[in-house]
Amino acid sequence: MESKDCSSNFACALEYQTGIGNHFSSEAIVGALPQGQNSPLICPFGLYAEQISGTSFTSPRKLNQRRHVPFTYFFCPKILLLVCVGVVLVSIFSKNWLYRIKPSVTHEPFRPRIPRHEMLVSEFNQSNSSATPTQLRWKPVEIPEAPTDFIDGLYTICGAGSSYLRHGFAIHMYTANKSMENSAFCNADGDFLIVPQKGSLWITTECGRLQVCPGEIVILPQGFRFAVDLPDGPSRGYIAEIFGTHLQLPDLGPIGANGLAAPRDFLVPVAWYEDGSCPGYTIVQKYGGELFTAKQDFSPFNVVAWHGNYVPYKAGIFSYDLSKFCPYNTVLMDHSDPSINTVLTAPTDKPGVALLDFVIFPPRWLVAEHTFRPPYYHRNCMTEFMGLIYGGYEAKADGFHPGGASLHSCMTPHGPDTKTYEATIALGNEAGPHRIADTMAFMFESCLIPRVCPWALESPFMDHDYYQCWIGLKSHFSGLSINEDSRDLQNGKPIER
Repeated sequence: MESKDCSSNFACALEYQTGIGNHFSSEAIVGALPQGQNSPLICPFGLYAEQISGTSFTSPRKLNQRRHVPFTYFFCPKILLLVCVGVVLVSIFSKNWLYRIKPSVTHEPFRPRIPRHEMLVSEFNQSNSSATPTQLRWKPVEIPEAPTDFIDGLYTICGAGSSYLRHGFAIHMYTANKSMENSAFCNADGDFLIVPQKGSLWITTECGRLQVCPGEIVILPQGFRFAVDLPDGPSRGYIAEIFGTHLQLPDLGPIGANGLAAPRDFLVPVAWYEDGSCPGYTIVQKYGGELFTAKQDFSPFNVVAWHGNYVPYKAGIFSYDLSKFCPYNTVLMDHSDPSINTVLTAPTDKPGVALLDFVIFPPRWLVAEHTFRPPYYHRNCMTEFMGLIYGGYEAKADGFHPGGASLHSCMTPHGPDTKTYEATIALGNEAGPHRIADTMAFMFESCLIPRVCPWALESPFMDHDYYQCWIGLKSHFSGLSINEDSRDLQNGKPIER
């Protein structure tokens, strides 16, 4: 693999391995991987051996991950890809061995980044965020005019828990208009799940390179160094960050052995490296929600070979095509719960309860009979943060636009707006099959109750009239008394005797 700037042919040069849960290996130079052991006295080509661990050394074998591989999952109109960088998906994560030109420890001391980034939070409490049960919605945030890269364009919306205590989550958004220059970002707090909504991302990691477009997602595991370039110009998107655990494929239960996201559709990057001097190269590390910088004189992307099981969920980078996601839906009556469209989940110790689920609402058919087909009105013990990549969302006729977001916290009622309800009822019981097309909405769902950051509550893009979308709902109660006639009605229809 040539060690030179090849950004001009970044996309066409990408190669991937396939699978999830495998033990992967990749070398940019044949023979760079040691044989028979992980850390020989002298590695091939004079490389340094370095391990990155995503779980503790003494974790049960099925959970022990050596090095995450970034992965990305695309959910386009016709494709949904998940590309992971730095981890291989197994039951959970593991560890990875990297063989690099210089070890990552070769840097100057970390110092607080100046100026400080004032809009990142990783420990949520009354001093930095607020609790509110009100339904919240934000309009799409505009791309800044001043030069802004991925790091400076990152800001927290809400979250719960603490990265210090290794339990919780944060939801961020980003807007950027310039590529990162002579610098790399490392998140020591948790894993990033990035959902671009506008503009592609070229992401370089220690495991290799990947391209992530709107309609795709990328997972950047904890501790992985990466740089973000913007080949299409300005970019905007959503990020979920999880503390203390990792994302994995959900159990399929009664669905059986097939369905939802298939393991064989995941892609892992191949080794790629840079060599040569890079004076003043800056590592920006997020640690406890604060940013620190350290200088070094070489690129961190100097890994010539690697092997491990810590790629998109074990070691490497994952790519998943969302058009290959196999959604399930009711074929007779009633509306299925959104959990039926879970792509990835970060479990808690309590079975069936997620620290965070990533759920999508892709194009699909609606065929239920005598059924209110949009999502039902409900209050949920979970918290739901929604975003829209493109198209519209079936439960909101107005006001929810691509790049926008909404937050419905624990036990806060929500559901279809007035226009959606009235339009659905007007179709009557004889509505035929209907295909929802040209849309991709998603949801981050958590069992924890979030606190909202002040800049999110005070944002000029806050939709203060969001509640109005339900105010127009009127009573359709018929007013019938309980008598013989009403006893002969079921679901509004006469019962045949």
